[in-house]
Amino acid sequence: MKLKPFLLAAAFAAVAPAAALAADCSATITGNDQMQFDKKDISVPKSCKTFKVTLKHSGTMARNVMGHNWVLSKAADMQPIVNDGMAAGLDKNYLKPGDARVIAATKVIGGGQSDTVEFDVAKLQAGGQYAFFCSFPGHVALMKGTVTLAP
Repeated sequence: MKLKPFLLAAAFAAVAPAAALAADCSATITGNDQMQFDKKDISVPKSCKTFKVTLKHSGTMARNVMGHNWVLSKAADMQPIVNDGMAAGLDKNYLKPGDARVIAATKVIGGGQSDTVEFDVAKLQAGGQYAFFCSFPGHVALMKGTVTLAP
């Protein structure tokens, strides 16, 4: 049976928007052994109910030497979260347990590892200033960026 070209195009058009919406509700970010993220900003579409971030570590160093996590908070809360996280230690992913300022966070991962976190987009407000960062001691100076709620 041979499909007519317009039927094939119509079938693709019906599937494509759903796939595009799913792709818009996630991001992948990579950290390396040089204390760098490969992205400086992430745009979260307001139309997403939840947003998923996958952190990948492209380096080779162990998590206790050059570990990275991805933490989301209001921009003003970034440094206080980092300060409190140092005392929490690696076993708690350099985050104070139960810290309400943290909107979302992955665990600390080492070279070759990855971790994913999903958060409710309703936690972000239009016009709000949000930051993502690594809370491993000393990393926030280089490993940070912005998160924006897009229309």
